[in-house]
Parts: sequence; structure tokens; C-alpha cells
Amino acid sequence: MPDHESIGLSSNDSYKNSPQNPITTSDIMANDTAIDRVMDKDPVAFVGDPEKGRFSGDDMDRIESNDEASRMMSRALTGSQGIEEAALADEGPLPAMGNGKPYPKPVGDRAPYAVAFDGPNDPTHPHNWPTRTKVLYSLTIALATVSITFGSAMFSTATEVISRKFHIGEVTATLSTSLYVLGFASGPIIWAPLSELYGRKIVLIPSCFGFVCFNFAVGTARDIQTIMICRFFAGFIGAAPMVVVPAALADMFNAEFRGTAMNLFSMTVFGGPLLAPVIGGFIMKNSHMGWRWTCYITGLVGILSLLGIVFFLEETHHPLILVQKARVLRRRTGNWGIHAPHEEFTISFKELAEKNITRPLIMLFTEPILLFISIYNAFIYGLLYLFLTAYPLIFAGGYGFGAGEAELPYVGMLIGMFIGGLMCMWWEQRFKATLAANGGKPIPEERLPPMMVGSIVFAGGIFWLCWAGNYPDKVHWIVPTIGGAPIGFGLISIFLPCINYLVDCYLIFAASALAGNTFLRSTFGAVFPLFATQMFKSMGINWAGTLLGCVALVLVPVPFLFYKYGPHFRARSKYAFLL
Repeated sequence: MPDHESIGLSSNDSYKNSPQNPITTSDIMANDTAIDRVMDKDPVAFVGDPEKGRFSGDDMDRIESNDEASRMMSRALTGSQGIEEAALADEGPLPAMGNGKPYPKPVGDRAPYAVAFDGPNDPTHPHNWPTRTKVLYSLTIALATVSITFGSAMFSTATEVISRKFHIGEVTATLSTSLYVLGFASGPIIWAPLSELYGRKIVLIPSCFGFVCFNFAVGTARDIQTIMICRFFAGFIGAAPMVVVPAALADMFNAEFRGTAMNLFSMTVFGGPLLAPVIGGFIMKNSHMGWRWTCYITGLVGILSLLGIVFFLEETHHPLILVQKARVLRRRTGNWGIHAPHEEFTISFKELAEKNITRPLIMLFTEPILLFISIYNAFIYGLLYLFLTAYPLIFAGGYGFGAGEAELPYVGMLIGMFIGGLMCMWWEQRFKATLAANGGKPIPEERLPPMMVGSIVFAGGIFWLCWAGNYPDKVHWIVPTIGGAPIGFGLISIFLPCINYLVDCYLIFAASALAGNTFLRSTFGAVFPLFATQMFKSMGINWAGTLLGCVALVLVPVPFLFYKYGPHFRARSKYAFLL
């Protein structure tokens, strides 16, 4: 029987470690006065509520340099707060130490053994990495995003050929695109929480590898069933970059430069689906290549991104960098007590599913900011894939353009997207001025003004494209082509502020927030192409465009409302950060 004092109980305590009177965790913790975590609370540098997961301060770097703050953030990320409480409430007997050994005495305060960043200017903190390193890593992960978004639309140019070859309807053939995008919706729900627990790089590698494998599987498929199944899993497994890349950019860039970095990500999200049909159209036109090469080329781009991530990318997730630091110190000092706050909490697969994998969906449907921003984001993303059907109807069906030529008008949308990206980058200068005037504390709502402009221009572009494109015998083809420019402008100037706003609001929960956002928008992206052909043919291109334009007009007030009431929602949020 173990000595009471050896397990932290007072000598007059009546508990005994026996089946009749088992010693429980609560018995030990009730007498463990040594584990009394005390921190020098600076209300400017840190104010936190671990149960609600809310933190505030003048800079995240300072928070992460504070042992207790870092520990609380790891608890929030892992969802271990409730697990700990449940463990302490467990009155069952403790497992024996083994070999008759007594329970050891409490180790005391863990704070001296916990590693942290060496202040806000620690060179190992990703915010302080050299610019060339950040640029290299950003381009590496951006290529991963390009490959996955490129593959979503490249295969759409093969829809008609697939329909004829396998004797299926056109809508059924469109499922090859919809199922791929549906994988975008479901994959991030798993990848995002895993990246918050285990790091960005370790998640990106299997995702990119699986993406390559399933793309080549589609290219070598002999039946339609294999095509559909492998297209879904190519999107599902390959979807990690959609949420991990913006989270990694947030890891590396502080609020001053984060918007510019996110602009790169947004360009890849929309640039891939707009550029891919142009390339895919000419591939389909080449008699020596055919539809299988749309998959092979996508797979080759995926291989390049995989090699870049394996050989060039280093871990960017702040808690995991501290884990690496603690591992080095343990090996070199032999002190097994040295640890990172992220290592204090271990969870089982069941707990992972309950506490972490469900977090993106919980956040999506319980956070008003995330829900309404995601609805708007989902609508414009759905239209992006809907236009993959509308453009061929306008330019191939109406103007008689051939394969490859019918996809060239997407360049108008790409130019508009480029102009919108420049406008958002210009606005970043004003955001930096606001940031400096506010003592370095970002105001997320200051990300939204470009979205206000983009929402109006976007709606106007839809009316322009569809009404001009409805009369090919009276209107020159350049007119609807130019009409795509305001649509592209609106796409990027709505999407980019949305992403920056969500990242600024949720910070360490950015991956989960973006996973919820990606789930909803990719669901729209998967569904819209399925009814696009019937809608445009039944209603006419002009009236179908009118319907979509009116919905876009109804959504115009969204950024204006959040600009005014956003602080109110963030103050009541369970996951939002108040900086």
C-alpha cells in the first residue's frame, strides 16, 4: 500500500488505495497545493478566459511569449479543458504504478519547465523569419492551392466527351466536377483541426500525395464509376491546402502584412478555376491528348507542389515550433521535464472527433460572423463554378466559338480579378495606417470596405454579362467578355476581405473557421453546376442572370452590417479574439 505523503495526501487523510477506499485523482489534486499556477497578469499584454477560449492583448507575439497564455491557447486548440474537468471528476480507482511502487510526489509548478518564445522579437517565431524565407514558403504552399483549384475546373472541359464516351446524361457527367468540389466541402472539416493539433506540414504532405494518386487514378480509369469515386477522393483528400495554406500564412505574417499574403492565396483560389478551362479547352482540342491529359497535367502540378512541401517547407504552426524546441532541449540536457504547452494535453481519437473535428461545423452554425460571411462567400463561389457552364453556353452556343476559343473569354474575368486584387492591396496601406493609429491592434472590420465596393460591382457584372451574352446576333462578343471583368473584380474583392476578416477574428482558430467557411462555400460550388444548364436554357441567359444578379443585390448589405455591428458580435463570440 503506498504511503499517503508520497502521493501528496496529508498524513491524517483517511483515504487508502484499496478497492474499498480507492485513491482518486480528485483526492490528489485537492491536496496538491504545489500546482498553483500564478502568472504576472499584465492586463495590457494578456487577458484571457480559457473556458470561453477568448484572449485579448496588444499583440499575439506577446501572448505567445507568456507561459500561462501559451498554455491556455493550447488548451483551447486541443479542446482539453473539458477533458481535464471530466478526468478530475472521475471517482474511479487510479491505476497502480506497477511493481509495488508508491505514487510519486507531485512535481510542483510546471511553469519553469515550459518553453516559450523569447519575447516578441524571438527569431524562431515565424513572424520574425527573414522575408526571403517567408516568400519561399508562401510560394511553395500557394502552388499546392493552385494544383487543387486547377484540378476542380480543368476536368469540366471534358464533360461533353465523358457524356458521349460512357453513354450518360450531361448532368450526370457534370457530377465529375461537382463531386470533386464536394470533396472540398468535407475534407477541410478533418484537415483543419488536425493541422491545429499536429502542424501544417504534416497535414499537407499526405493531402498532396493522395491528391496526386487519385488524379492519376482518374486519368487511367476504364469506367464512369471509377472516375466519379476517384474525383471525389481527389477533392476530399487534396483539400487540405484550402484551409491549411491561409492558416500557415497567418502563422508567418502579422496583421500588418497578413492581408497582402492572403491576397496571394485568394488569387490561387479563384485564378485556378478560371485559368484551368482555358488550358483544358485546348487540351481537349488536341487529338493527340484528350480528356485523360486533363488529369495527368493536374497530377503533374500536384507532384511539383508535393516536392516543394517535402523539401522546402518548414513547420509554421507556433505551438508545434515550441514542441520542436522542447524536444531539442530534452535531448541535449537530459531533463525530461522540459516541455511545450502543447505537449501537456494528449487526446484520444474519440476525443479528437468530439472536441476538434466537430469544431468547424459547431463554429459555422453557432458563430453569426462566420455563418453570414460564409453564406455570402458560398454564393459567389457557387457562381464561380456556375459560370463554367454559362460561358460555354454564351460563347460556344451563342457565338459559335470552337473548343479552346470558347474558354478564352475567361481571361476577361481573370483581368477583373487582377484589378480587384490590386485594389485590395492598395487598401492594405490604409489598413496599416489604421493599425498604427490603434496602437498595433488590428480592427477586423477595417478589412471590409473593399468588400463593400466589390459587392456592388459584382452584381452589376452579372447583369452585364448575361444581358449582353443573350443577344449574340446583335451584340459583339467583346461586350460580354468585358462584362466578365467586373465579375472577376467582385469575386476577389469579396472573397479576400472575407478571408482576412475571419482570420483576424479567430486567429489561432483560423483553420477551423476557414474549414467551416470552406465547407459551406464548396457545397454551393458542388451544387450550382448541377442546375446551371437547365436554368440558363429554360429561363434564358438574360433572365437567369437577372435572378442571380438580384440575389447578389440582396447580399450587398452584408459587409455594411458587419462593419457596423461586427465588434458587438465578436464581443459575444466564444472563439473570437479581441486584440
